[in-house]
Amino acid sequence: MNLSSALKKNAPEGGRKPIPLARSLTGEKFPQKAPTRRRASPRQPLLWAALAFSGGIAAGVYLWRPPAWWIAAAVLFGVFGICLNRRRVWLSFALVLAAMFAVGALDIQLRAGVDAAKPSQLPPDGAEVLVTAHATADGILQQDGRETRQTLEVETEEIGIDGRTTFVRSGLRIGIYGKQPETARTNNPAAVHIFRYGERLRFPTRLFAPRNFRNPGAFDYRGYLEDRGISALGSAKSEEVQMLPGFTGSHSELWRTRIHRSLAQRIQALWPADDAALVNAMLLGEESFLGRSLKKDFQRSGAYHVLVISGLKVGILALAVFWLLRRLRVKNEIASLTAICLIAGYAWVTDVGAPVWRATLMLAIYLAAKFFYRERSTLNAIGAAALALLIVNPKELLGASFQLSFLCVLIIAGIGIPLLERISQPYSRALRHLDSIRYDVALPPLMAQWRLDLRMIGGRISRFAGNRNVIKGLATGMRLLVITFEFLLISAIIQVGLVLPMVFYFHRAMIVGLPANILAVPLTELVMVAAILALALSYVWLPLARIPALVAAFALQIMSGGVRWMGSLQIADARVPTPTLAVLFAGTAALVLAMVLIGRRRLFAAAGLAVMAASAIWITIVPPHPRIRAGTLEVTAIDVGQGDSIFVVLPQGRTLLVDAGGMPRWTHSDLDVGEDVVSPYLWSRGISHLDAVVITHAHADHIGGMAAILGNFHPRELWLGVDTPSEELQRLLREAAALRIPVISHTAGDNFQLGGTTVRILAPEPDPVSHAWRRNDDSLVMKISYGSTSALLEGDAERASEGRIAEEEPQADLLKVAHHGSATSTIPQLLAAVHPRFALISVGARNVYGHPRQEVLGRLEESRVATYRTDMDGAVTFYLDGKSVIPDLPNLH
Repeated sequence: MNLSSALKKNAPEGGRKPIPLARSLTGEKFPQKAPTRRRASPRQPLLWAALAFSGGIAAGVYLWRPPAWWIAAAVLFGVFGICLNRRRVWLSFALVLAAMFAVGALDIQLRAGVDAAKPSQLPPDGAEVLVTAHATADGILQQDGRETRQTLEVETEEIGIDGRTTFVRSGLRIGIYGKQPETARTNNPAAVHIFRYGERLRFPTRLFAPRNFRNPGAFDYRGYLEDRGISALGSAKSEEVQMLPGFTGSHSELWRTRIHRSLAQRIQALWPADDAALVNAMLLGEESFLGRSLKKDFQRSGAYHVLVISGLKVGILALAVFWLLRRLRVKNEIASLTAICLIAGYAWVTDVGAPVWRATLMLAIYLAAKFFYRERSTLNAIGAAALALLIVNPKELLGASFQLSFLCVLIIAGIGIPLLERISQPYSRALRHLDSIRYDVALPPLMAQWRLDLRMIGGRISRFAGNRNVIKGLATGMRLLVITFEFLLISAIIQVGLVLPMVFYFHRAMIVGLPANILAVPLTELVMVAAILALALSYVWLPLARIPALVAAFALQIMSGGVRWMGSLQIADARVPTPTLAVLFAGTAALVLAMVLIGRRRLFAAAGLAVMAASAIWITIVPPHPRIRAGTLEVTAIDVGQGDSIFVVLPQGRTLLVDAGGMPRWTHSDLDVGEDVVSPYLWSRGISHLDAVVITHAHADHIGGMAAILGNFHPRELWLGVDTPSEELQRLLREAAALRIPVISHTAGDNFQLGGTTVRILAPEPDPVSHAWRRNDDSLVMKISYGSTSALLEGDAERASEGRIAEEEPQADLLKVAHHGSATSTIPQLLAAVHPRFALISVGARNVYGHPRQEVLGRLEESRVATYRTDMDGAVTFYLDGKSVIPDLPNLH
């Protein structure tokens, strides 16, 4: 007789009646009957309502209709849904969802209309004003050598212009610059005043509206600032800022900033600078002390979420609090309520915004269901939290943070948990009361057989070890293995499920995401618990607090070292262009199919998971078809501000990038133009690789973004005119060598065929002795001809170089104006020799150089040249088909 027959024989009559209580061999009481199969998922009405409301928001944004239409639809569907509630439940439910859809569309359109109707209270761009304001947040101070820079967000009280004072309420972001006092250079930060919340100040400045880079695929910087209440940007000298008496603001916010500041000071006292920066980011959400290289490594490895305040941190803290209270034998309901209150307090102190409050709201709804004696449904909690947040602010739906947060939890609840119920949870339940034989009766035969095998193994080990607790130790070890397996499985499911949004928003395929998170997430839990304990003890006795601080520092070193190593691997830098609309629909359908099939038979569940995995692999490996015009020479000036970046597509499909923009060092900007501006444009065009990149000359506004381009697009060649001793250029050439990109030198006189065109190099001269002392005249100048049409790309060539070029009679239909329209270029002799029909100026709006100069614009006008500018037109494209030149402004499409 096998084990299954024996269990059935010894089971209670019918095998169904549970024995109320049983005792283990040690006398411990436990419930006799364990669940043998996964119960059907409960209905999720709030999740469906949230999805319908979200669909309405999307329709309201992309499919505008008069508000009366949406009102009529909402009323009609709602009334019919209520009337059919008793007769046709599913039809009634569908009609109610349709009403929610109409309400969502109406909500977003009405709010958009109100925002558009708000008149601007601020003076026009560039006007000199005297601002009286109060700080709405503590200033962020950065010190660089002898200079200090403080970023401060303020709300205006009044603005003076031309002797008139206007009462204005508007948010500003101000950069306050100054020389660092001698006392501050001797490690006395108090010598530099850091503005605090509620302080009032007055300063002269010029205000400018935030400006986006006007390229397809560009980040909406203006919208980001608007969400923070910022309407304009400005700067002021620290010596011109006048402190005013009084306090303006909320006292609750004042206390919050004081608590936040006190915690930050404790962190600085407990950890060295590098570790303190990480702890500040992980605990308080303060990322200003993190270097860009560190952020980049965490982004490349797929573990960036551990550096920011997110739902993960909320879950870790909630779990730690709940576990501690349960160990102290606090009732489940009280432990849940306490966890909710503490997490809400944490969200208030960090003031990170929507991500933490979303997670807190979802956690509160999930745990509060216990008080109403209803089954706690994760999917319903997600739906309730989403619906509440979208009703308050429907624009949340359009943000990547909202979508990623809820999609992550949906994947866990809709795929991960049901999968665990089928795979590992039966084993987890079977490990309960492993020393009890009578408990085997309540389990499926396979699980009972597994328990018997474990007891046999434990019995043999105990003969040698002589320890009666061997079975308990064996059960504990097996539980750890099950938990580890579940963590790995959930991590893998999340990584696969989030491939589509990660590629769409961040163009990253997380190749090393799973191993990085396997290392980072457990260590994050340890860091969080140890750091919070250290901070709490620091208010009691600082020396005692250093013990958990050392534990946190040790875990930080392992985590950051491992993640940075994985992020530095070349395989980690897998960048993917923007997927097409068809791929977006297919990837979404694969994810939905996996959620639908996961609760079905094993064959269907496996098929759903296979489809989801295949979709993720396809999105990662198979690049989209580049969106280019075949048989046409394309020249596009990408809007990179005050710099140059020209994208060229040859008739046979080969691609070149001439320069990659960049920011001069004196701007003290963390913006990487290559990563943040040029790459998103190329990805929006479906470009995954470049055939060649061209460096015209070694100035920061031309090569500053090139390092990111080399890493993101792995060009086959790098063209260079003159190899100058510039450190920035030499660093770039070392990067090219590391990526095994051949460097090809081109000088005047080179003439070759490429991609169906003829490329003629007109400068620089091959003889280094003839080079001018001005590096601009080292610019590589090329003429690209296709059929009877051609384009002349000048870089920053000035008078000396242009004079030599004019002697070559380089007639061209399109002229890329040299040096951003500086008066030192575009000389009359060149215009007479080139005789262009169109001119293209790559220049930054409101640049400090006054480019383009009026005399240059006058020369172009006199020559009857149609002139286009990136500061006014955004990205500008010209199509040369061999017979004609057609200008296009893709930013207006």
